[in-house]
Parts: sequence; C-alpha cells; structure tokens
Amino acid sequence: MWRIKFNRIHFRSISSHECILERLKGDEAGIVKLTFYRPKAKNALGSNLLNEFRAHLQTLRTDSSARVVIVNSAVEGVFCAGADLKERATMTPEQVSAFVHSLRASFTEFEELPMPTIAAIDGFALGGGGELALAADIRIAGEKAKIGFPETNLAIIPGAGGTQRLPRLIGVPKAKELIFTGAILDSKQALQVGLVNKAVDASALPASIEFAKGLLNKGPIALQMAKLAINHGSQLDLANGMVFEKACYAQVIPTQDRLEGLQAFKEKRAPVYKGK
Repeated sequence: MWRIKFNRIHFRSISSHECILERLKGDEAGIVKLTFYRPKAKNALGSNLLNEFRAHLQTLRTDSSARVVIVNSAVEGVFCAGADLKERATMTPEQVSAFVHSLRASFTEFEELPMPTIAAIDGFALGGGGELALAADIRIAGEKAKIGFPETNLAIIPGAGGTQRLPRLIGVPKAKELIFTGAILDSKQALQVGLVNKAVDASALPASIEFAKGLLNKGPIALQMAKLAINHGSQLDLANGMVFEKACYAQVIPTQDRLEGLQAFKEKRAPVYKGK
C-alpha cells in the first residue's frame, strides 16, 4: 500500500507529464514502470500521452538494464479509457487516420520490446486501453478491472490491433462476440475466457511487481529469445516455427549467462545473470 500512496503524491508534483518512466530499486532493480497519469481525461489516449509513451519505448528498446516493463495507471478507477474522443472530434479525417496509425504503431512498438512486458489492469481498460493490454506479454487484472472493446457502439471498430490480437489470444468465435457486442468483462470473466493471465482480489500493481520479480532471476537473453520465438514462431506453420526456434536457441549458446547457469547448477547456488 505504501507504494501506491507514494506514487500518487509523487505524480501530483509532476502532473505536466502524462506517461512517467520509473526504474525500481533494491530487490526490484531491473523492473521498469510506465505509468499513465492523465486524471482529468481518465488516461484517454491523446496526442501528448501517446508521444511520451512512444519516447519511453524508444529508450527502453536498447536499455539492457530494463529486465521487465510494467504498464500501469496512477489514476484511480481506470487503466486507460481508450481514445480521447474530445480531441478526436476536433480532427479532420486525415488527422484521425494519422493518429490511429500512430496509435497502432505505438502498440506494436510496445509488443516488440525485447524484454517481457506486463499490463497491470486496475479499473477500466476500454477500447484502446484494452488494445494496449493485448499488446503486453502478460495481463494481470485487479479486482475492479473492467475490460472491453465497445467501439461498435460508436460505429467504428478496434483500430489499434484489437481485431487481430484478440482472436489470437482467445479464439475467433469469442473475439467476434466481444467485439460485435461491445461487452465489458470484469476480472473473473476476463480470466475465464483467457483475456488475462491472472485475476487478483486486490490491486493489480503489487501482483504485477511480484510476478516481475520472479523473472529477475531468469537469464535476460533467454527471456528475450523465448519471447521472440513465441511471438514470431506462433505465426508460422510448425515446420518453419521449429526452424525459427532453432535460430533463437542459437543466440543463447555463446552467452556468458548460459555458462553461469551451468556453473551455478553444478555449485548448487543461485545464478548471477548479467545479460551477456
């Protein structure tokens, strides 16, 4: 609880920023939080928030000290309420198209970060907010999470990857049902259909940090190669997927971490991995 209270006080003092990058310390070193803080707009995805988010993603892409990235919200009751419809109403059709392209690209950039990523979903994750969560490797829903894709209510469709990532995650028939109806699921319902990995009876952020801590003692390069092999290999037929897995496995063979893992096993001690 102290972490949440501290963060709320901290974010009030830097409210000019709508997406804040925070590197955790101590036994949580290696975990990076990307926190949305746009309280007046319920973390709606406006141009400024999106630009800050994308800038942080570019920083993290080549940051070897970042082992796990958690996207979360510092606004109570909402993870991300989707697109900023008030801002969008002022745009020309050409500007809308450009913005949606940028939104789609940002979620792909998030999805393609080399390290594992977690969406800590507390409160509403609707439309673009749900699509952002879909781009994470792991989704953990808090007790008050509400997840849905209500775009058809506004005579549009999910446009930042939702129609593609959701079917791959939960299957085509269920994805059609959720997108056609715009249904909003609570955390338990989302877990039941496979939309989230975990549903906790509290805030999602502490559970997400604990999950991330469990990855800190794994080989960083191994996690990166496992992610790459799964993300790309799963889009191939089995034979080509096996070839891609072989190529990813080849990347871990010459690493110092692999030798450290073998030595630690031999010496019956915890390995010390350095991502080399």
